[in-house]
Amino acid sequence: MNFPRLVANRLRRTKTKSFTATVSRIGVGSIALGLAVALIAFAVLFGYKGAIQEKVFSLDAHLRVTQFTLNRSFEETPLPLHSPLYDHPERVPEIRHIQAVAHKGGILKTKEELQGALLKGVGKDYDWETFRPNLVEGRLPDFSDTTDSKEILMSRRLASLLKVKVGEGVPMYFLQQPPRVRKLTVVGLYETNLDAEFDSQLILGDLRLVQKLNGWGPDTVGAYEIFVNDVGQIPTAANAVARLLTSEQNLETVTERFPALFDWLTILDRNIVVFLGLILAVCSFNMVSILLVMMMERTPMIGLLKALGSTDWQIRQVFLYQGVALIGQGLLLGNLLGYGLCWLQSRFHLIPLDPAAYYVSTVPIAWNWPVALLLNAATLLLVSAVLLIPTIVVTRIQPVKAIAFTK
Repeated sequence: MNFPRLVANRLRRTKTKSFTATVSRIGVGSIALGLAVALIAFAVLFGYKGAIQEKVFSLDAHLRVTQFTLNRSFEETPLPLHSPLYDHPERVPEIRHIQAVAHKGGILKTKEELQGALLKGVGKDYDWETFRPNLVEGRLPDFSDTTDSKEILMSRRLASLLKVKVGEGVPMYFLQQPPRVRKLTVVGLYETNLDAEFDSQLILGDLRLVQKLNGWGPDTVGAYEIFVNDVGQIPTAANAVARLLTSEQNLETVTERFPALFDWLTILDRNIVVFLGLILAVCSFNMVSILLVMMMERTPMIGLLKALGSTDWQIRQVFLYQGVALIGQGLLLGNLLGYGLCWLQSRFHLIPLDPAAYYVSTVPIAWNWPVALLLNAATLLLVSAVLLIPTIVVTRIQPVKAIAFTK
């Protein structure tokens, strides 16, 4: 028989209206609330990071390979389409997809407005399924014809500035020698709310159109865009890809192209860690206070147990069992509360956001079960370990004085 656990269970089942019972409920509530807030914070953090990364990777790649040049314009130096990397991407196991693209800058002009824009030419190998969630109006362009297509996708923001609707044509002037103009047809609108990176300038068109404007053949492109299986594999894939490139080719990661955006996401990670530390500190302080109140109220019992031969460690275990039981109740309620609210937000989108400020229209939620288990385990282990501190009081209680304390 486990004597400390038996005594702890009897004490827990005793229904009294003592001050300890009230404080215990407060302790359970504080742990439940702290865990719920932590779970919600991480669910929102991972959801938000995932939503932003999906938007970025729907229009840009994890890795980009271009021909090395000192030119800082949007247009690339010609790059041969066929290469060991493009023809045999299976040499790098981390690569999920590789596609060839080319960029060309120009000016979109209507009767009333004009805007600078960057035409991204894509081919038949372009990953439209990744892009499709951004499509808000119209359809994807059709590049099945044997000649270069004039159909383009434009951001809703750019279309609003130019006062262009789906199905209408818009001339695009390319500043080159000699200057050229092409009338492009807007067949669809996309929206990512990442204005600085995409929506304010990027349009999607036919790769063959860019090749024709630049005087390139069908085997010449501007860049390779490479997608890996997982974002965490970007550094490993970058090292493997770099070994397949020539000295004239340049490799960029997505974090190098958008440093401000990814630095901001890193800061969010740090803030959550600090926030979690504060929550665990408050929970630990509350449980220490509760255990001290329990021991003060049970001082006569402690004296009687010592007089009957119980060791200090056995008596400390009694209160440790009680504390751990309260922590368990708090964890159960915290999980129900935290993930209940997350489910409501994920299902009904109750909390909206301003896309201009947060890039998303509603608070995103991501279900990360390993992190949830880690949070529960960390809360249980840390707060349980802290409970060893107040039980030291048991060793200083003298049986004679404790029993005399009884009224």
